[in-house]
Amino acid sequence: MYDIVENNPEFVVIYKKPGASFHSESGEVGLFETVKQQEGFREFFPVHRLDKVTSGLLVMAKTAEVNRLLTEAFSQRQVQKYYLAISTKKPNKKQGLIKGDMAPSRRGAWKLLTTQDNPAITQFFSKSISAGRRLFIVKPHTGKTHQIRVALKSIGSPIAGDSLYGDSVQSEACDRCYLHAYSIAFSLGEKQYRFTELPREGEIFSDDFFAEAIQEWREPWLLPWPQLVPRAQQANKS
Repeated sequence: MYDIVENNPEFVVIYKKPGASFHSESGEVGLFETVKQQEGFREFFPVHRLDKVTSGLLVMAKTAEVNRLLTEAFSQRQVQKYYLAISTKKPNKKQGLIKGDMAPSRRGAWKLLTTQDNPAITQFFSKSISAGRRLFIVKPHTGKTHQIRVALKSIGSPIAGDSLYGDSVQSEACDRCYLHAYSIAFSLGEKQYRFTELPREGEIFSDDFFAEAIQEWREPWLLPWPQLVPRAQQANKS
């Protein structure tokens, strides 16, 4: 279900494998409880979560105080997160900003709205890596449920292998949902931390086309991300 990336007195960073459910379900112990039991942690707190289909980096706190600090950092958008995704559909724009409120849809899915009262905010770059395959590097500024999956569907590029938001027949032909929590950075006290892990599962993530394409994005924080204007400044301009 997981591999340990960092284990220090304050927090743990794990590599979550795709298909591992964060919470216990159907009588099976979930990822969070599994890590707590197998690593022998007496105190343990879930700072944030990943969808069951998503692989990658996940942070968990060892004390209530560290949990409070990290949870606050997430809520105040002080944590840098970058994701990788692959789609077999060409987007209606190759890079940019996807912003809008989200609302429940059918079958447990969500949909993107045109309103912006409390919007999901997602930036991305993309590039073709082989015939019929496009790689996305995604920077979410909010942490809404299914945010990246909904965002990419909204521009015509549902994630490969995503049976909830993509074509069901095509998704069944994939060996996984191609969404990966690639890199995360945060501060704790006066220390700064950054962790980056390439995906380890999936035929597409393992081929030479991906290996060549990802070289340009090995340090995603150095990409030319356009600076977002806070809503207060936008209001003042208007």
